[in-house]
Amino acid sequence: MDYTFLQITWEASPEIVKIGPITLRWYGLLFALGFLLGLFMVRKMFEAEKAPEEWLDKAFIYIVVGAVVGARLGHVFFYDWGYYSQHLSEIPKVWKGGLASHGGAIGIILSLWIFSSRVSKKSILWILDKVVVPTALAGCFIRLGNLMNSEIVGTPSDASWAFHFVNAHPPNNDGPRHPVQLYESISYLFIFLILFRTYWKTAAPQKPGFMFGLFLILVWSARFFLEYFKASQGGFEESLGHFSTGQWLSIPFVLIGLFFVLRPNPNKSKT
Repeated sequence: MDYTFLQITWEASPEIVKIGPITLRWYGLLFALGFLLGLFMVRKMFEAEKAPEEWLDKAFIYIVVGAVVGARLGHVFFYDWGYYSQHLSEIPKVWKGGLASHGGAIGIILSLWIFSSRVSKKSILWILDKVVVPTALAGCFIRLGNLMNSEIVGTPSDASWAFHFVNAHPPNNDGPRHPVQLYESISYLFIFLILFRTYWKTAAPQKPGFMFGLFLILVWSARFFLEYFKASQGGFEESLGHFSTGQWLSIPFVLIGLFFVLRPNPNKSKT
């Protein structure tokens, strides 16, 4: 049966409104919304543990800076160093696009390590176990932003739900593709619900690093699988073969997650 008539022509504008030189874009709005919801959720966690509120304000700044800088440098070095090595002045121009989630994850971890050593004076796992819960939800919103930008498109598909990305960059001239941004967004939403329930309804948070490890396993396992439906974004996959750049970068995160989930609880009293 021919299902092509059911396929979706996706020509959404990435811009919400433009007033003079100022443009409000869906990606920026959804990115900001994810961070603000995350701030609200982590505040509730801080209140539950009676942690100083000023820590949260400082942690938020560290996270935003770490996420943006890390995601940008991740794209530069992991995916397109050949270009940026010849155009160094382009590296700071985040507004032109080019962010990598693996780099963002590394940036957030490093920024929270600095936060923990300078501000909270606690183990970095104390804050990581909290921020990973809303981070999954932020990932859901960010991938919706990618969908509105018609970027990070999937591989060609004849499925009835495939999208023809009219405004894709580079242009999508070979027919409908998997809406992998939507797949990823939905995956992160489910992961958020799992993490949210685990944090508030189980004793898992009492084991330092467990929530962080669970997040790494769930998110990067999903990312590894969904890479099979994602068009190549370049990087070093051609030299290493077998897996895409995104898959190679996901493997270490999953292994680190397994370490934190499976290791003995350091807080458990010895008998």
